[in-house]
Amino acid sequence: MHTIQIDIVSDIACPWCAIGYARLTQAMEQLAPDYHFTVQWHAFELDPDHSGKGEPILPALVRKYGGTEEEMRANQEQMIQVAKSLGINFDKLQERYTCNTFDGHRLVKWAAEQGKQTEMKQALFEAYFGRAEDVSQQKVLLEIVTRLGLDEKAALEVLQSTQFADAVRQDEATYQQAGVTAVPAFIVNQKYLISGAQEPATLIQAFKDISAEAEQP
Repeated sequence: MHTIQIDIVSDIACPWCAIGYARLTQAMEQLAPDYHFTVQWHAFELDPDHSGKGEPILPALVRKYGGTEEEMRANQEQMIQVAKSLGINFDKLQERYTCNTFDGHRLVKWAAEQGKQTEMKQALFEAYFGRAEDVSQQKVLLEIVTRLGLDEKAALEVLQSTQFADAVRQDEATYQQAGVTAVPAFIVNQKYLISGAQEPATLIQAFKDISAEAEQP
């Protein structure tokens, strides 16, 4: 049995992070039962200074990356098709608005204590990309908590406090210092960095190579 620890650095507002995890899941399934995987999510904010009302995603992307709205729409459409092939709901990808994801990251930390970290992360992806919900809003976040069968009152206490704020900031500082500038980033066995939403076959080969190296005397 090979043991692989994967630390995923990602943002809730990152479509390729959702795609990357779906591809990772396929790779892990193909390597079972010879490999045992543990997955831990870590926070990264693509737009940490976002405040106030969000703006439509297409012009926001144009302002940030350049190009035209038509090019951005085509890029988003390509992502929708990739997501569809992986069974991910990106139906409202082009209708979403920019938003702050800090509180969402705090809830992911909280959900980890309930054994539902990955479920929370995926539910946030679905809310933002699949339903174009504003995942900075307390009401939206609490609806996700309820949908997952978690304690809404406890989640509200987290949101109304500064709980897990330091943990989120520590994640961001740690991985920025480690050189992570784009997400998703997968740190394997606390040693190897795999950047981007790689195809399952690429991940499978990487895990096999890492395991083989670990077994060398």
